[in-house]
Amino acid sequence: MKISLCLIVKNEEEVLARCLESTRDFADEIIVVDTGSTDNTKEIAKQFTDKVYDFEWIDDFSAARNFAFSKATMDYQMWLDADDVVPEKSVKQINELKKTLNDDVEIVTMKYVLSFDQNNKPAFYSTRERLFKRSKDYEWIDPVHECIPLIGQLQYTDIEIWHKKTKIEALSTRNIDIYRNLENIGKEFSPRQLYYYARELRDHGRLQEAIVYYEKFLATELGWFEDIISASYDLAVCYKNIGQRNKILPTLLKSFEYDIPRASICCELGYYNKDEGNYDLAFRWFDLATRLAKPTSVGFIHDDYTGYIPNVEACVCLCFLGDYQKAHEYNERASLSRPDCSSVKQNREYLKTMLGH
Repeated sequence: MKISLCLIVKNEEEVLARCLESTRDFADEIIVVDTGSTDNTKEIAKQFTDKVYDFEWIDDFSAARNFAFSKATMDYQMWLDADDVVPEKSVKQINELKKTLNDDVEIVTMKYVLSFDQNNKPAFYSTRERLFKRSKDYEWIDPVHECIPLIGQLQYTDIEIWHKKTKIEALSTRNIDIYRNLENIGKEFSPRQLYYYARELRDHGRLQEAIVYYEKFLATELGWFEDIISASYDLAVCYKNIGQRNKILPTLLKSFEYDIPRASICCELGYYNKDEGNYDLAFRWFDLATRLAKPTSVGFIHDDYTGYIPNVEACVCLCFLGDYQKAHEYNERASLSRPDCSSVKQNREYLKTMLGH
């Protein structure tokens, strides 16, 4: 099995070489599609491949990715962004996959790590479609937050792709502008587009607008259940941040209709009761989050919600309840996730005083 690596790029001179260097040992073909760079991006790309193409940007990521895929000639197509890195362990796993992948597999998923904790371990990640059998002619959909629907024979893997920005960048309104333009021409959004539009608005601090689109998305009752659960959490946090406390609880509890309790939802229920001064009930929700199994879903995953956060918050609640010995136990569990965390250290010193040693 051979792989065509396909990228779409624009003004990525700071990160492109790092990305392509990390793929040298498994990519059998590299295709780079430039959508209008004004820096040295194309020159850098040509150091790694002679298959560098121009594509006029038309406010449609799917169109650009489909153009890149159309240039592929190998058995499978693989996508990356310019600020992605394939770590050495993943390169080895991909090369092993190339030897062992069954011919009937049409899509291979990989873990997309979007942020890291202080120990440089994955903290926030999702499962993304990553490899596609070229003969199946898969096509990207949606002009922004594009994807290929998971239809066909799938193989899920734990292979990690790291999304590694080199600096904090100003938040671009590009994606919101694309959604706005589509809205202005009368485009009817799919449930998935409503969800990602809401996320974009939330990320830009436009909470009132975000709430409108989260509510529209949930009202369709047609979204993927992972997105529904995630949207329930996001919407509840938006309500909290604008002071609409009466809507927080029903929004969080609604998520239980779709799947088993998620740690993020349990933690937010803990915060809700903690803010009410109901420390016993708050503790119970945080404690439940610590007892849930590590998530195996293919939605967005925050590792901290099953480790550090619920343990340190359970410790705080127990301190309010006067159970300092038990609080100490939860604080030490929190330290397993973040041993150098200042909150853990402060709690430890406080609890030493309260326990008299």
